[in-house]
Amino acid sequence: MSLSARAATDLDAPVESVDELVEFLRRWEKPRERWRVGTEHEKIGLYAGDHAPVPFESDRGIGALLERIAEVDGWRHVTEGANVIALEKDGASITLEPGGQLELSGAPLRTIHETCEEFHEHLALMKRVSEPLGIVWLGLGMHPVHGVDRIPRMPKVRYRIMHDYLPQRGPLALDMMYTTATVQANYDFADEADMAAKMRVAMGITPIVSAMFANSSLSGGKVNGFVSRRLHVWQQVDPDRCGLLHLVFEPDFGYRRYVEWALDVPMFFVVRDGAYRPATGTSFRKFLREGLAGERATLADFDRHLTTLFPDVRLKHVIEVRGADAVPPGLTCSLPALWKGLLYDPEALAAAWQLVEGASQVEREAAREDAARRGLAAGFAGRSMLDLAREVTAIAGAGLCRIAHAGRRDADEAPFLDPILEQLERGVSPGQVVLDRWEGEWRRSVDRLIEYARY
Repeated sequence: MSLSARAATDLDAPVESVDELVEFLRRWEKPRERWRVGTEHEKIGLYAGDHAPVPFESDRGIGALLERIAEVDGWRHVTEGANVIALEKDGASITLEPGGQLELSGAPLRTIHETCEEFHEHLALMKRVSEPLGIVWLGLGMHPVHGVDRIPRMPKVRYRIMHDYLPQRGPLALDMMYTTATVQANYDFADEADMAAKMRVAMGITPIVSAMFANSSLSGGKVNGFVSRRLHVWQQVDPDRCGLLHLVFEPDFGYRRYVEWALDVPMFFVVRDGAYRPATGTSFRKFLREGLAGERATLADFDRHLTTLFPDVRLKHVIEVRGADAVPPGLTCSLPALWKGLLYDPEALAAAWQLVEGASQVEREAAREDAARRGLAAGFAGRSMLDLAREVTAIAGAGLCRIAHAGRRDADEAPFLDPILEQLERGVSPGQVVLDRWEGEWRRSVDRLIEYARY
C-alpha cells in the first residue's frame, strides 16, 4: 500500500521516541471480521526463442511490457524519472524487481477463491501482453538459465543502493536480487498477543513450508546441488536483516522487541522529496538519536525501513510469510490457503506450534539449511520433513474447514490444498521433480523446462 493511500496523517512528523514506533505497529491491529489475505508472487522472464534475459529497454523489453499492460487493462503508471517502474489498480500493484522479475502484489481479499481468481486473471493478462513480445514467464524460485553476470539491471535507484551495499554483507546478495523469485502472503493480527503467536508459529514452521515449496534446483543452466538454492542464497545475503528471527520464540516477544531489533539494522536509504539518499549503513537507532545529513527520522522513514528487513517472516502493517520459492499456478494458490488455515484458526495455530515447539535454535537453523539442500527429504529436529509437511497440511485443512466463509456456494477453501497433497503423495519437493526430469526425460533441454514451468 502506498503512503498516500494510508489512513495515517502523521507519517512525515519527526519521531520523538521509540514508544511512537511501538504504537505505529499497534495501529495496524484489526478485528477478526476485517482480516484479509494478500498474496505476492514473482515470476522470472526470458525470451522464448533464444532464452535470453529480458532487458528493461527496447521495444520488446520490460518497460514496453509495462506500458502495454497499462494500455490494455487500465493500470496506472508509477514512475521514477522517465521510467515506469510499477503499475497500480484496485488495491493491487505490479512491481519491478531488480533483475526484471515482475511481482503481482495482490489486493487484500477475504477468501482464497478471490485470491486465486485474481492470480489467474493476472496470468491471462501477462500471457496476452507478453506473447507478442516473445517473453515467457516461469514459476521457478531461481533463474534456471542465466547467472548474475547476464541479468540486466532495472532502472530503480533503490536497487542501485542495495546493489552497492549488500555485497559487503553477504557473498550471494546479488544472486538474491537478480535471480530469485518467491511467492509470499500477508496476514492480519488482532492485537499484540495475536501477532506474537502468529509470528512464533510462522517462524517455527517456515523450514517445513520452505521444503514443501522448494523449487530452484537449476541455475545458470545446470544442476546447482540444492532443491531450493533460493533458500540457500538468502542465508548468505545479510545477517543483520535476513533469516530466522529467534527473538520471536522468547517469552517477552512483542511489538517492542521487534522495534528494538529493527532499530539496530542498518538503513539502505532515506527518501526526501522523492529522491533516494544512501544512508551509508547508519542504523535507524542512530538516525532517530542524531539525525542524518540534517534530516530527522519520521514514521514514514521507519515505515520504509521495515520494508527493507528480510527475515523469513516479517512484521509490517501485516505479517508477511516469505519462505517459499515461486512455483506452478496450482501450488501458488495453495500457499496463501495453507497459511490462512494455520494462522486464522486458533485451534490450528496451537496445533502447528505443538509440532515445532521443542526445537532448539540450532535445530531450526539446521532444518532450514537441510530444506534448502534436500527439500522434503530433509529432517527437522529428529523428524522427517515429509511427515511434518503432511501434518502441517492436515492442520491447515482442518483450520480452513472451521473458518469456512458462510454464505458462499464454494465456502470451503480446503480444496486449494489439493496441489500440496498431490505433491506430498509424490514424496518430493517441486524442485526435485524438475531435477529428475532435467536429468531424465528432458535430456537437459531448456525448451522442455520452459514448457513445464511457464505460466
